[in-house]
Amino acid sequence: MNAIPGPVPRRPRFISPRNWVSEALFDFWASRLHPLWTRQRPRARLVSRQPASRDAVTLVLQPNGHFRGLLPGQHVNLGVEVDGRRLTRSYSPTGLADGRLAITVKTVDGGKVSGHLAHVARIGEVFELGQAFGEMTLPPAVAGGRLLLLAAGSGITPMRALLRQLDAAGVAGRVDLVYWARRREQLCFVDELAGLAARHPAVNVQFALTRDTDTPSPRVDTFAFDALGDLTAARVLVCGPGGFVEAARARLQGQVGSLQSEAFSPPVLADVEEGLVQVELRRSGRILALPRGTALLQALEAHGIRPRSGCRMGICNTCVCAKAAGVTRHTLTGDYAAEPATQVKLCVNSASTDLILEL
Repeated sequence: MNAIPGPVPRRPRFISPRNWVSEALFDFWASRLHPLWTRQRPRARLVSRQPASRDAVTLVLQPNGHFRGLLPGQHVNLGVEVDGRRLTRSYSPTGLADGRLAITVKTVDGGKVSGHLAHVARIGEVFELGQAFGEMTLPPAVAGGRLLLLAAGSGITPMRALLRQLDAAGVAGRVDLVYWARRREQLCFVDELAGLAARHPAVNVQFALTRDTDTPSPRVDTFAFDALGDLTAARVLVCGPGGFVEAARARLQGQVGSLQSEAFSPPVLADVEEGLVQVELRRSGRILALPRGTALLQALEAHGIRPRSGCRMGICNTCVCAKAAGVTRHTLTGDYAAEPATQVKLCVNSASTDLILEL
């Protein structure tokens, strides 16, 4: 007679020491042993800094193992502590062969983050690092085809990463880059871009200097694109200030194969709304008078309220907030959204009527 088997003994449950404490406490003590050690949060350490132009610097960062990498053309959010406050800005890095990241920061008058990164941050300083985001990328295996890259100011940084990708893969089709700046000393990566064009006859690089003392170049809205040949099947990527991006879209929309853009500052709408509206913050119980036509994130920060934010250009979704009622206006397109119980990006939407936000 066979014995009836008894209950299978349960395996002892292993409790990781990491679960004994909160993530914040674990990260605090782990970082005392090594600045990049965390439970799961990406961080990056400043390795080197060098000038990139008259008003820009390039920082090389060493990320920790929690950073999942990025595609050329994508962005990351960098969290920087300035005067005891954690501030976040978005940058488009270039991935280096050794796994490090190179970000180029254009210094802005009065800019707390850019000023800190360019002049104050010490080698070895550690920053919070967000995972990569953004869709202005090229497929890993780049097939032949016409590509037109348009950049102004800091918009050259994702284009540099894309061109490095093309350089490594071998350029299979014609590529044109037109890079706008006011003056030559404000251009970044001049030697690198010229060298890339010299290696690949199919790559054409033009520097458009709008305030050159001898021969100022036309802006994007009057640029002679016909000189670049047939663009009806070209894929066009545009990155720069909001006004530049809108002018490029207006000039080329419907004349090229496809057009994809990213703006790192909102354009000024021709018919800016004026006056104040009442905005109720349901969770905190506060009621504020905020200006119409001003991005909600900026308007809230002016009242000392600091919602989570990142890229400040409507891409990363860090500042998304639930809207219970009211009408908002998109600061990039001018479109209105009146549906209740929807999500709104605070950095690229303004209040058009009284609002109720879940903040």
